[in-house]
Amino acid sequence: MSVDEAFEGLRLLPYQDLGFAKIDHHRSLRKGVPEVVFGEGKSVEQITSIAKELAERAGRFMVTRVGPEVFDAVSGHIPDVLYNEPAKIIWLDRREGIALKQGVTIVTAGTADLPVAEEAAVTCRVMGQEPLTLYDVGVAGIHRLLSHVETLQKANVIVAVAGMEGALPSVIGGLVQAPVIAVPTSVGYGVGIKGLGALMTMLNSCSQGIAVVNIDNGFGAGYLAAIINRTRA
Repeated sequence: MSVDEAFEGLRLLPYQDLGFAKIDHHRSLRKGVPEVVFGEGKSVEQITSIAKELAERAGRFMVTRVGPEVFDAVSGHIPDVLYNEPAKIIWLDRREGIALKQGVTIVTAGTADLPVAEEAAVTCRVMGQEPLTLYDVGVAGIHRLLSHVETLQKANVIVAVAGMEGALPSVIGGLVQAPVIAVPTSVGYGVGIKGLGALMTMLNSCSQGIAVVNIDNGFGAGYLAAIINRTRA
């Protein structure tokens, strides 16, 4: 890095003002991960402008909750950007020679919970983790889960994603020593109240070692799982 480049980097700390957004380039120094853009509610032009700056300054970013039309616009400016359609995440990681760390296991009760789980999985990967995924192993057919007990017990941290009554994290929590991050989803029928039923079940779990994030918050769960796992030897 040249002296001029170093001064330019310092000029952008603690943030870069685009008028409609203030990009926190300093976050990668504080947190180890560049700023993550919540795409919902932002225009295509705003997201594209932010993504271009993050790609240039950090070479790594995520934009969550966006459709394929946003990806098409961003990829027109950043050809190597990637898109996970189930998770609705645009992401980029230009780091080379990074060995992803194992230890995070992501589990879903049903296939309908997969978009939230994939949001967690992509988040983990951008944060240097290589998550193991076990999908559609909910309590309605608990033998599917029990066939993976040995795998679950080897995990450093588990993300358990479930809608309906949200019982999956409680069952897993009673089987493992690792911390369990419970993610309620808005999957379910009317009385589930768009995930509120699953959220209440998880908050009232009698299993120990469970923490609960907000409804459909796969990003928050993946971020926390990555932080926990990167502190493990």
